[in-house]
Amino acid sequence: MTPFTTMINLTNGVIPNAVVVQKRYLKDMEGLFADSRAEDAEMINNPLLYEVHEATNNPMEEGQLRYSTTTIYPGKVGGEYYFTRGHYHEIGNRAELYMGLAGEGYLLLMTPDGEINVQHMTPGAMSYIPPFWAHRTINIGKENFVFFSCYPSDAGYDYESIVDKGFAQIVVEQDGKPTLLPNPKWTK
Repeated sequence: MTPFTTMINLTNGVIPNAVVVQKRYLKDMEGLFADSRAEDAEMINNPLLYEVHEATNNPMEEGQLRYSTTTIYPGKVGGEYYFTRGHYHEIGNRAELYMGLAGEGYLLLMTPDGEINVQHMTPGAMSYIPPFWAHRTINIGKENFVFFSCYPSDAGYDYESIVDKGFAQIVVEQDGKPTLLPNPKWTK
């Protein structure tokens, strides 16, 4: 492997030569929103919730890094803001860094016991995700929320724990502001 440089559009998060672009529609997130009726009603439109631009295809081995950008579009299902699926790392002792590039969002973090931590992300905000914390990002604004992430290549993704149990809290709009509420679907 040799050194390299990647260009990233800091306004919209596009990586022109991305090795992978993943798009997540509501159908891909079925069952993750707290309001099942609102989710079912919105499923007809199947809106694009977010996309990820993977900059690197480094070997998935210890000592290598991967990085990407994510753009979460503005919107809500019921009163719940659009979010990423969220995950733990398969190798739990792997940390990660997020940096806000555009828009406004929350980084929702959770321990396996359900302890919640929220980091407010805006352009220039760098958030550290410690090992063993699940993490999900949420667009709480009216424009695209874009962030950069960097993580060990061998970290892997554990999405199933989130699909099975959810996050202990959700972020909904109440009185025009993002508000944390207990997730009625969460199980310890």
